[in-house]
Amino acid sequence: MHGGLTPIGAEVVRRCNRLGIVVDVAHGTYDLVRQVAAITDRPLVLSHTSLSTAPKPYSRLISKDHARVVADTGGVIGIWPPASIFPDMAALATGMARMADVVGVEHVALGTDMRGLVGPSTFDSYRDLPALAGALLQRGFDADDVRRILGGNYARVFRASLGAAA
Repeated sequence: MHGGLTPIGAEVVRRCNRLGIVVDVAHGTYDLVRQVAAITDRPLVLSHTSLSTAPKPYSRLISKDHARVVADTGGVIGIWPPASIFPDMAALATGMARMADVVGVEHVALGTDMRGLVGPSTFDSYRDLPALAGALLQRGFDADDVRRILGGNYARVFRASLGAAA
């Protein structure tokens, strides 16, 4: 709508990098995300999404190219768990595997903004994470991969972002 990243927006990204603030591009268009990736010197987060072969203009879903832009910054992509896309833990694990096939497991995580879902979630509570871990293991991820997906990748990005302010 506004041609992507404005000059003021670019300065906000640079200032966030200097202050150790993580930049989340979850609500950004593909063009905006490419522009942010071109100026950031820290990994980006795209906190809640999943892959689509044909994302709509204002959809929360993204293309493979969009995912690669975030991953190329060293960033992480959170797979959002709406039940309309992922009806069970096995389907969510498959969605995470699809993203890992595109960008590598070091760039995949469980999506945030669970309270922002407009319908039911694949799981009701974070107490269900052991079931997701089991589904990931059954899908072929190893224990290190599961640790990365269930928090380790976010921790890596947060450390890299905080390093800017230290």
